[in-house]
Amino acid sequence: MTRARAFHLLTFLVTAFALVLQLVLVVQGHRVLDEHHRPDLATRVVRYFSYLTIWSNILVAWSTLSLALGRDRDTRLWRVLRLDAVVLILLAGVVHFFFLRPLLDLHEWDLVADRSLHLIVPALAVGGWLVLGPRGRVDRGDVLGALVLPLAWLAYTLVRGAFVSWYPYPFIDVDRHAHAVVALNCAGVAALMLAFAWGALLLDRRLSPAAARTAS
Repeated sequence: MTRARAFHLLTFLVTAFALVLQLVLVVQGHRVLDEHHRPDLATRVVRYFSYLTIWSNILVAWSTLSLALGRDRDTRLWRVLRLDAVVLILLAGVVHFFFLRPLLDLHEWDLVADRSLHLIVPALAVGGWLVLGPRGRVDRGDVLGALVLPLAWLAYTLVRGAFVSWYPYPFIDVDRHAHAVVALNCAGVAALMLAFAWGALLLDRRLSPAAARTAS
């Protein structure tokens, strides 16, 4: 196994561990979601899968496992989902570190799960993409295609939230903020994601394919 595939396998294992740990804690009723009132089990599990952070970690796990096994494909769908994995996990890390982390009061395994999903996995996933690639897997069409998944998540979140009065992140909570504020917050996050995606496109073009082959 090459160093690149070994690193992608390590990233997959860490990501899978973080996802499973978080789910176990949710099932056990820990405050890992930082909720003051514990809902029933079914609601907790649905809320777990309603976080964009979970979606992005699942994408990282899928894409790094496919790279570790040598089963990556240079198709539009694979490239878009791989770009989503890198961009969304970076977005999750940045938003969590600057805006959400100060609001949380987690300890022990709750803290381990939180830091793993929001800091360790983003560092491994983005670092692995920067150093090991694979290169030549991003074009302008992929950047636009990468918007489909987060837009689908946003639509699901807002529609479901209107019925159950629960939102995974404070900045999109319509019950707390005016619709105009939520729209502005969403636009800001979307702009940040687009900036990351275009940055990934430019970096992918600038980074040397020869250097990526040497690293692998």
